[in-house]
Amino acid sequence: MEKTPKILAFAGSQREASLHKKLVKIAAAGARQAGAEVTFIDFQDLPMPLFDQDLQDREGLPETVLQFKQLLKTHDGFLIASPEYNSSITPLLKNAIDWASRSEPGEPPLALTCFRGKVAALMATSPGGLGGLRGLFHVRSILESIGVLVIPEQKTLPNGYQIFDTDGNLKDEQQQQDVLGLGESLTSLLKKLL
Repeated sequence: MEKTPKILAFAGSQREASLHKKLVKIAAAGARQAGAEVTFIDFQDLPMPLFDQDLQDREGLPETVLQFKQLLKTHDGFLIASPEYNSSITPLLKNAIDWASRSEPGEPPLALTCFRGKVAALMATSPGGLGGLRGLFHVRSILESIGVLVIPEQKTLPNGYQIFDTDGNLKDEQQQQDVLGLGESLTSLLKKLL
């Protein structure tokens, strides 16, 4: 019997009107259509302090970090939409990854159990002409270095402020299908691996 892939979808942005939240929700719809169970999380609901080893030594991992780690552990793959800040990853997303890599009691140092063996698909949009491409290089590099298999397909969309309709879909049907297809591709690969 085929196992249903579980996918965690999130954006590296907290903004309420985040273009990346809209983008990752489209990919999540594609994953659902392909047979995955998808959980969308918003980092507004999981606020994490700036990583601080002294804080961890004094108080342990913050509750929101433990919640995020549990979500990562209980899902097979990730759909990640990351804005590009100064040609790189957002501080929000990097901070969440850094916290999730920290050990809980009983785990080995630099516990990467949240990440090893997981599969991810990446996407971005930007007001600029490259659509967030430069930032995704860094996201991919970080994830691969901690054991995540990042699929070759990724989607970047330029002119981000003009591409969504009022319902949060992409105005261009081909772009809409491409982003839906990203979720479908991740689901298809996970079905083969599980």
